[in-house]
Amino acid sequence: MAVRGRPRTFDRDAALRTAMELFWRRGYEGVSVAMLTEALGITPTSLYAAFGAKEELFDEAIELYDTPGSTPTDLALAHAGSREAIEAVLRDNTDAYTDTATPPGCMIALSAVNLGRGHDDIGRRLTVRRRRDREKIQTRIERGIADGDLPAGFAAGAAASYIQTVLHGLSIQARDGCTRDQAHIIVDAALVGWDAMVVRSE
Repeated sequence: MAVRGRPRTFDRDAALRTAMELFWRRGYEGVSVAMLTEALGITPTSLYAAFGAKEELFDEAIELYDTPGSTPTDLALAHAGSREAIEAVLRDNTDAYTDTATPPGCMIALSAVNLGRGHDDIGRRLTVRRRRDREKIQTRIERGIADGDLPAGFAAGAAASYIQTVLHGLSIQARDGCTRDQAHIIVDAALVGWDAMVVRSE
């Protein structure tokens, strides 16, 4: 008869969420194994047994943060009108970035800043996720063009890059202490730019 292993003495899901928020707040390089074990209340041995190396734990944390179909961007892009969807992308992400119940800003945009040597793979994986978000926005814009909701000459790629650039800027502003109201003023200005792009392409 096989011998049962000792049950874990901690909630793995809760531990993963704690690790996610630590990486989100401090970035990959800013979090050490010692910080993780202290925050999770476990030993290094238990950490490695539950999650593997720090990089593997980070990958799980990113997946939890960026779960497909449940992110503010994914939900916002489901709005019927193109203008409505784009505004929701900006405003819903702004609300998430400035939510005082969670670390400020976007984990995908901020957690890989200043990665040192030996962590190129982490940077590349985060780049893939950011590129995927831009492609989702572009696909939604292209659908709007096909539906006649946006002008036929509208530059979907450039517009998607514009929206993502605004989101990244909002993320940094949130990290620097920008309030929700201040961030929404930035969104107001960004939407003026969006509307001008639409008018120019008509």
